[in-house]
Amino acid sequence: MTRVIVDANIAFRALARSRGDLRSRFDPTEDIHFIAPRFLFVELFKHKDRIVRASGTPEDAVLESLHTLVASLEFFDEAAIPVGTWLEARRLCAPTDPKDTPYVALALHLDAELWSHDEELKTGLRSRGFTRFYEP
Repeated sequence: MTRVIVDANIAFRALARSRGDLRSRFDPTEDIHFIAPRFLFVELFKHKDRIVRASGTPEDAVLESLHTLVASLEFFDEAAIPVGTWLEARRLCAPTDPKDTPYVALALHLDAELWSHDEELKTGLRSRGFTRFYEP
């Protein structure tokens, strides 16, 4: 089974643009296990109003999509990631975007692929030796 770490921009895109096609990729019948740090759960609710405005759809529809998305993900407690892994993730992310550290740390810890549409992040990570990306 392939383990895939879902970063915030994937989740936001799936919700903010009413991207049913993107949400459908989280199909639990696939041989892919989608995982996110708990940090993502907090971020989704923190930015719920912005997501609703960006989607142009009623809040109820966004909340229904949010429920579907959250139900498709396993949320992982970042506290279980070893300090050394955090340090390596920080080294990889710091030059590009330190806010992505939890996603990269989880990918390193679980030996998983990272799913992101942030091309600047991906280019920076590749230049520092991280190449485990999920490309559906």
